[in-house]
Amino acid sequence: MNTLRAALLAGLLTACGSSGGGGPASAIPDAGGPDAAMHDAVVHDAAAPDAAIADAALPDAAVPDPEACGTDGARATCLAPTQTPEYYVEQGLKYFDTLAADADPESHPVYAELVARWEWPPWLKLTGYGRELIASIDKGVLGFYPETTVPIRDCQAFTVQPFSRCHVSIDYGGRGCPIYEEFTFNDAGEVTFIEAWSDLPDLPTAAPDDRWAEAPDAHRLSTRVPGLGTPSGRIDPTGPAMTAAAASDPELADFVARTQDFWKLWGQEFRAAGSGLYARGCGW
Repeated sequence: MNTLRAALLAGLLTACGSSGGGGPASAIPDAGGPDAAMHDAVVHDAAAPDAAIADAALPDAAVPDPEACGTDGARATCLAPTQTPEYYVEQGLKYFDTLAADADPESHPVYAELVARWEWPPWLKLTGYGRELIASIDKGVLGFYPETTVPIRDCQAFTVQPFSRCHVSIDYGGRGCPIYEEFTFNDAGEVTFIEAWSDLPDLPTAAPDDRWAEAPDAHRLSTRVPGLGTPSGRIDPTGPAMTAAAASDPELADFVARTQDFWKLWGQEFRAAGSGLYARGCGW
């Protein structure tokens, strides 16, 4: 997680009280500005994952259900890339531009209207819902903490969701915070789901050589959210597909609850995290 975001959200929580979730935004400017500094677009072909996808040992959430694909409850793994590998790499890099004071302020990814950001503990779970809220929070962070940078970035493209995955180090006053982050996309090339972990051992997979969380036991939420596998990638937190899936998935049920009462539940999470949040999340 962007730990400075926690401080900003605390201020916003005070200002906004326990009002409802971020809700959909009306618009966000097209991603513009000069091209972000590009890494070589290393593409991980689905050739190896394809064999795994057919493996019955995979969790159900990671296997595209032929009956679910094409319905409102389709999971992200139903979608195939519609953009170039370079595009997916660039979107990941542009996301971290929004967290860096030394980056072009006009450089940002293309968000879907109901993009959600989930940051696993020790971070604070749902830290943004709706493109307007996420963009506002990240812009505000730089206003409060103008020296934050993201000097280390390694983003790569994949032919299975999440299509963009990044290892980065966010620098907070000379102290690096290692983060692993994934980005799920719709057919229009918009980011629909952002998922982050501390880039520490056993997260999100216990396999030490699985740098890009390709193992069957990789623990992620994005592949379990109904709706992310539709062409628009639009989720309906209170729709029948989500309700049915959440009934047997406590983590998904937690996500749904937080979309409905964002500030109140985020505030509870923040207070429960206590003063050791940064040390735990960054490995300090």
